[in-house]
Amino acid sequence: MEQFTQQLNALANRFEKIRENILTEEATKTSLILPFIQVLGYDVFNPQELVPEYIADVGIKKGEKIDYAIMQGNDPIILIEAKSINEKLEKHDSQLYRYFGTTKAKFAILTNGMEYKLFTDLDEPNKMDDKPFFTFNLLDLKDSQYYEISKFRKSDFNIENVLNSASELKFTNAIKILLSREWEDPSDEIVKHILNDVYPGVKTKKVIDSFRDIVKKSMSQFITEKVNEKLQKALKSTASGEQLVQSEHSNEENGSKEIDNKDQVITTEEEIEGYVLIKLILKEFIDPTRIYYRDNKSYFNVLLDDSIRKWVCRLGFNSTNKYIQLNDEKKTFLKIDSVNDIMNYRAEIVSVARQFDNTSTLSST
Repeated sequence: MEQFTQQLNALANRFEKIRENILTEEATKTSLILPFIQVLGYDVFNPQELVPEYIADVGIKKGEKIDYAIMQGNDPIILIEAKSINEKLEKHDSQLYRYFGTTKAKFAILTNGMEYKLFTDLDEPNKMDDKPFFTFNLLDLKDSQYYEISKFRKSDFNIENVLNSASELKFTNAIKILLSREWEDPSDEIVKHILNDVYPGVKTKKVIDSFRDIVKKSMSQFITEKVNEKLQKALKSTASGEQLVQSEHSNEENGSKEIDNKDQVITTEEEIEGYVLIKLILKEFIDPTRIYYRDNKSYFNVLLDDSIRKWVCRLGFNSTNKYIQLNDEKKTFLKIDSVNDIMNYRAEIVSVARQFDNTSTLSST
């Protein structure tokens, strides 16, 4: 699964670089869609696995063709209708709808190379649903989506297994869309529902409008606090919080060690957020289980293999002058204003981590 995730991420990175050069539907097929099918494990040059221009007769119309059919034996199992990367997909649903009922395929994919919409027949047998049960964008993949996409790999594909999860996915995605909309702009109904337990007065339109921003802010703070709480518990359970740490840069560089009083070291939410950001930055290149942290009084270390000799960077968040220090040749200090500024130095962080990832002579401590 980890290898598959890395392949999808590599594909997305490649797409970003060439996207502006893809101007036609044919270029979209060749540069975007066929590579995605290859990542799923299918041989795009083998007509026993992938048939381009698959003939799907529709009613009295003969010779109707669909762009691709992924085959299993002599029957198509997945139909793929391709559009140009510059086209939106909504208006094309009816075209794929016509093809669906003429074959034995139980799944249909509508795609422009970046966005993928997956359909089946949950509402009525052998009739493609009006709405997809699963939608994803290769340039904005969520963690949960990698697993769902993996079910369509040649090695894992099982019609019954996918159908069993399709119904749940359909409603899960619909609920996520609803929650996302309410998150951005809470509706009158949501605001009123919340006020029922916290505001004793009459919930007039004016009252609801006056509380809308408060409700939005409260929801945001609640989610942030819950996420940080879970992150701290999870990270502290895997990190070596009670291991020996070195209190000063000079002592550490000279090889001497001084034990910080662990009772005086306080790991803040801001430091945990920074650690998580760095872990996300590096996950495409390095197994996340190899990335640790050690918190000192003066700074917060992020390192590989729990080895102080392999520290990637240090976060200085204990004063108003925040910084990130890289473990490159110059031990570069970079001033930052907020945790999110770490993302501005993504390439530099990856470069340092790769340097230590490739150094086999360094020993763990």
